[in-house]
Amino acid sequence: MKVVWIKAAVAALWLIATPAFAVQPDEVLADPALEARAREISAELRCVVCRNESIDESNATVARDLRLFVRERIMMGETNEQVMAEVVDRYGEYVLMRPPMSGSNLALWLAGPALFLIGIGVAAGFIRSRARITIPEEAALSAEEQAALKRILSEK
Repeated sequence: MKVVWIKAAVAALWLIATPAFAVQPDEVLADPALEARAREISAELRCVVCRNESIDESNATVARDLRLFVRERIMMGETNEQVMAEVVDRYGEYVLMRPPMSGSNLALWLAGPALFLIGIGVAAGFIRSRARITIPEEAALSAEEQAALKRILSEK
């Protein structure tokens, strides 16, 4: 039983550490300050192959190429903004982990809250309309029906 727990713990640690293996040792820059900048930029760029993974976490070939491209541009002396702009020019705003809230993206940013508010309005309208519905009262029994009811009840 103890061996199973040890294997499970090792497997869990391996799965947690897997993204750390995405950046290969041959990609790392010699200057720690430049490497920190490269990691900062890489964390902001989405892998175009993977879903919701930054290029820093992805093992895809395209992500490796982008990491190398970022490091190459940093070595050329470009600022973080210039590097990001170059990548966005090549791949579009999809590559940004946090796209800007402007232009056509504004519709996407506002669609979620707008649909939520519309849903709340529809639900409130439905509940209000259900509250207005009145249940018709039971019709009173006629004299004949009351007599028949008394007769049936007295037989038991």
